[in-house]
Amino acid sequence: MAKTSNVYIRLDPRVKEQSEAILNQLGIPMSNAIALFLQQVILQNGIPFELKLPESKPVAYGALSDAQFNRIIESGIAEYAAGRIVSAQNVREQMKREFGA
Repeated sequence: MAKTSNVYIRLDPRVKEQSEAILNQLGIPMSNAIALFLQQVILQNGIPFELKLPESKPVAYGALSDAQFNRIIESGIAEYAAGRIVSAQNVREQMKREFGA
């Protein structure tokens, strides 16, 4: 019989429940799924999938529905009324940093 080692992890209970439900439908025990992942780490010499942050780009006016546009405008009015405002110069500088504009 092959020797085995124990691995203990902590994770969000919802993540565990949801992943177990999917793995049960596939007929794969959680321990086998983790072992498959770790085998792929070895074979790929790293994480076996891409890890990156989603791109954050400004939304074009034409891509918004009337309801979305109105929500954004109403949010801006509420921010202004609450005194949470930023100068146009600060916005321009931030956009240059974030989007290279």
